[in-house]
Amino acid sequence: MASNNDVSSNSGSASLRERRTGNTETPLRPPVDIREDSESITLCADMPGVAKADLELRIEANTLIVEGKAHLELPENAEALYADVHAGSYRRAFALSSELDTDKIEANLKDGVLTVRIPKRGKLRPRRIEIQTV
Repeated sequence: MASNNDVSSNSGSASLRERRTGNTETPLRPPVDIREDSESITLCADMPGVAKADLELRIEANTLIVEGKAHLELPENAEALYADVHAGSYRRAFALSSELDTDKIEANLKDGVLTVRIPKRGKLRPRRIEIQTV
């Protein structure tokens, strides 16, 4: 089962990515819904303004890391008076259980919602055991 605990640290020290790129902007933590069924775990993250090219999903050890860069564009000659979402970056990290098959992760992005499906390993899925009479 996936844990919805954010494993990133807010200790004040710069992350490896920040040290490499010089970017010290604090990423937004996108809201995520997590569902589990007998076959898989599904995460749905709201990431408005993020294009597929600016989205990165990766597994490091047993952690799924989701990062994206939002680009919100206004029509020509328009000025934003107020915006709930500003251009910036998103980051979330999830500890993954060994019961999940990380080699078969599927992800898609539609209308600013990232959906990630992580199947359970076949041998760990619930199954019915037939009882024999003798």
